[in-house]
Amino acid sequence: MGVITTITLSEINAILPSYKFIKISPTSDGVMDTTYILHSQDKGFILKKYERQMGEKIERDRELLKTLRSAGLNVPLLLDSKRGWYLYKKLEGKVPTNIQTYHIQALARFMAKLHSQTKKMRQETAFISNYNLDETLLFTKKNLFAYYKKLQHLQTYRPKSDGFIHGDIFKDNTVFENAKIGVFDFIDGGCGEFLFDIAVALVAFNGKKHPLFVQLFLNTYNQKAPKKIAKKDLLSMMTLASHFYALLRIEKYKNTKKAKELL
Repeated sequence: MGVITTITLSEINAILPSYKFIKISPTSDGVMDTTYILHSQDKGFILKKYERQMGEKIERDRELLKTLRSAGLNVPLLLDSKRGWYLYKKLEGKVPTNIQTYHIQALARFMAKLHSQTKKMRQETAFISNYNLDETLLFTKKNLFAYYKKLQHLQTYRPKSDGFIHGDIFKDNTVFENAKIGVFDFIDGGCGEFLFDIAVALVAFNGKKHPLFVQLFLNTYNQKAPKKIAKKDLLSMMTLASHFYALLRIEKYKNTKKAKELL
């Protein structure tokens, strides 16, 4: 999230007049797409402008969110769009900061249900193909060789095709209202490996620092998951997931400051 293209309250009310927005607030995290928070008299919304060529991704995302929502998963719906602006329902709750066991259990239940719903979905695009790993590894090799040595194994990663995965369930893509979790930003998801999807989420939710979170997640997830996950496989994949996102941070920031948090 963040803002690249600016828009005022009066401008968005002229584009989408039926909602009668009374407040607009820019977000500050991330720079990939423009994201604002909007409020009407009694409702909250997320306003996005995709600063990338999305092609058919937006329509696929709309249908996916409708499917997941109808299955009881707390995800936003795409409500309206006009002139390149996309209006989503805002999920209630706050981004978690101090992670507790109930966060981990809610996350596990959500992901077990998500994967049960998406196990038969086959996207044209694999999740990993959203990222040019070879090019980023080449940059790292030329400029940050010590980090390249740690991360070069990513070029041989060939994910299984379990179904659709989110692939980016970091804390800032979730909100919690007490023990109820909401997850958003599915648009860059694709076909991939459920184990990777879980590993990313557990890395983000401090599973590397708190091993008990890993066992608690597995105990909860495996009760209703489409296939059970073994702890040793998850721990190995958490290392790969950490390295994957560390590499992406090197590519984005062109230094290792942000990457070090994951290594």
